[in-house]
Formats: sequence, structure tokens, C-alpha cells
Amino acid sequence: MMKKTVIVMGTGAQGGTIAMRLNDEPNVEKIICADYDLKAATRYEKMLDKAVAVKVDAHNVDEIVEASRGAWLIVNGLPPDFNGNVMEAALKNKMHYQDMASGPVEDIDFVGAVKRQLDLDEKFKAAGLSALINTGSAPGLVNVIARNAADKLDVLETIDIYIYDGIWTNRFIPFWWSPETAFGDMAAEPITFEKGEYKRVPPFNNPEMIDFRGLGPRRMVDHEHEEPVTFGLFFTGLKRANFKYGGPACELAESLYKMGLLGTEPVEVKGVNVVPLDLVCQLTPPAPSDPETIQEALSEGMALEEGASLIRVQGQKNGKSVCIDNYINAPGLTESFEKYGITHESFLTGQSAFLFTKLFVNDKINLTGVFPPEVLDAGAIEYYLKEAAGLGITVEEIVETSLFQAETG
Repeated sequence: MMKKTVIVMGTGAQGGTIAMRLNDEPNVEKIICADYDLKAATRYEKMLDKAVAVKVDAHNVDEIVEASRGAWLIVNGLPPDFNGNVMEAALKNKMHYQDMASGPVEDIDFVGAVKRQLDLDEKFKAAGLSALINTGSAPGLVNVIARNAADKLDVLETIDIYIYDGIWTNRFIPFWWSPETAFGDMAAEPITFEKGEYKRVPPFNNPEMIDFRGLGPRRMVDHEHEEPVTFGLFFTGLKRANFKYGGPACELAESLYKMGLLGTEPVEVKGVNVVPLDLVCQLTPPAPSDPETIQEALSEGMALEEGASLIRVQGQKNGKSVCIDNYINAPGLTESFEKYGITHESFLTGQSAFLFTKLFVNDKINLTGVFPPEVLDAGAIEYYLKEAAGLGITVEEIVETSLFQAETG
């Protein structure tokens, strides 16, 4: 098997995790760690024997092209606004491509962002290249799980994703990722897929109590995400796809939204124009991003630590209605920090993303063009889930059906 050079664009939590894991892959010869912050990239050059650091401004396609010469795969760990530039560089240097998400981006909605990437499908196919998009945990891991479940049905009807994040430390830290990103995501209009069409719904739409196994009922609301978009495009016969989110941080954001505090239009306050969202972001504590600040937060104690990730796939098998519930098991915040020195968000997203990179470097991806994880074949999906279990990410599958069903008509 050919030894490969991989360039990782962006050496933050996810990109850094991928680089560290790649260092142990026998089929990887060299890892180019590229970041606008050379200090961040150099950290991995010092840690990893296969890594070299380069400074790259991803606003400039030519800089990406120059830095990635000789690379076989480019892994895009940058914000989705850079997807176009990195994909262009991949085509110019004839590299395979991987990213974590299609959106949110500033200039277009989620449907448009996904389709803009898919519009490059023929170019990647013509070059004999694979471009695998949306490869974090959600989207990413959940797409693989959804496909694995859907393939067990004769008729697929619905896919619902429920992510509940009940992390609340005694120190007030509402989000364990960027507050600006979190508030922006939650105030955005979610997209659902129903009866062959995409529908925009209001933020925090359609609250629903979901009874999570081992946790109990929790309130969930519609949330903007890629999965309904790609599921609608790539699951044949699908009638509905939805993504819902819940937890204390979501409830906080919903209250602020209803008060108008996530608005982006200036409001006059005692003769001064104030943008509500700017004020809220300014006053919201930042997410701990390094071991020292995470340790400080955890040392003050945990008020609540619970979570659940449920992928529910429904349809028919042998003429009977079937519901397949898939629960993701992975370390929580405390365990992730104690074992790996990172947050639960960084662990699950980074490890899930790396496993897609592992598929690439071990020649498990046979498709060309641009595609999301749910398009991968059964062999690649089995390999992925088996390797995930080896990293402490397992899936519990619960199948519900009836022995006999009443005849209709």
C-alpha cells in the first residue's frame, strides 16, 4: 500500500486530533500541519515525528496550493467559509479532500452550502478524486449510523436525530464551543426535509419531549444542521428527516431569543445604539479552550453532566413497521478531560473525523466525486464502526417491531 502525505488545514482541536492520530498510521509518511497561526502548527511539529509545520492564509488559494504540493489528501479543519478555497486547491493539486461541515457560511443557507459543494462532483470525478464532506460527529458519525440502520429496512420512511447536551458546571459556562457560533446557530432558521421538499421553520420550532433510554424525557427543538439536507438528497424514498437539539444551553438561548437579545439590528438604549447579540456575546464567558482553563472550570464542580445522542430510523421490514434506535456511547466532559485533556466536544468530533481520514489512508473509500458519509458502502461503514469502538465510541442498537400487525382494509 502506498505511503501517503496528508495535509491538515487548521490545527485546532479537531485538526490537532487528526494529526496526532495520523502519526500512528503506518500508511502515512508525512503530515503537513498548516495554520495561519504558525505557533499552533509548530506545536504538532514538535510533538509528532511525521509532522512539519507551515503557515498558510486560507483566504489565498495559491498559498494552500503551495503548502500542499505533494500531498495525497487534504483534510479541511477550517470553518466552512473556507470550503470553496480548499476544494479548489484539492483539484489543482489532484488531492483527495475531506471536511467537517458544509455550514454555516455567511453568504448562503445550508441547502445552498451543501449543493454548492456537490456542484463540484463532476470535476472531482473527472480527476479521479474523492471529496468526502461533513465528517465530524454530527454530521459525520451520525450519517454512518443512519445508513447502517436504513440498510436493514425494506422501506425507509423517516430519520430523526436527537442530540441532548446536559453539561452545566458550577462556574457559569453555557457553551463548550464558541458562544458567537452557538448563538448564531441556535437563532438560525432550521431546515427540515418532508415529502421531497426542504422547509424552513422558525428557531426553536416544534418542541417535543423525547424519552431517552436511561435518561428519561427531555425537551428537544428543531435545530439548523446539515443532516436533513444530505439525507433528503441521498436516501431513496425518505419521507422525513429532522435534527433536534436540547439541553440547558439551548434553553438559555431560546429565552434570550424570545427576549430579542439574539437580534442583530441595533436597538436604542438611553440614547445609545446597541446590537443585542453583540452585547450578549460580549457578556457570555468564553468556552475553556486549553487544559488549564478546563481544569479550573471542572475544579469548581459539576452541577449537571448528562447527554444523549439518538439516531432514530423508521420504516418497514417484511411488511411490518420497524423502529431502529441507535444510541452513541462516548466519554463525557469529565472523562474526556481526565483521559485525554480535552472536552467531550473535541473528543467526539475529533475522533469521529479522524476515522474518516483513516478510511482514506487505508484505501477503504472506493467512490469518486463529492459525497457525504451516508453514501459510503457497507464495507467502509462496517470498518468505520469497528474502528470507532476501538477508540471508545460505541453504538447501541435497539430494534422495535410487532410480531403481528393488524390487517388494514
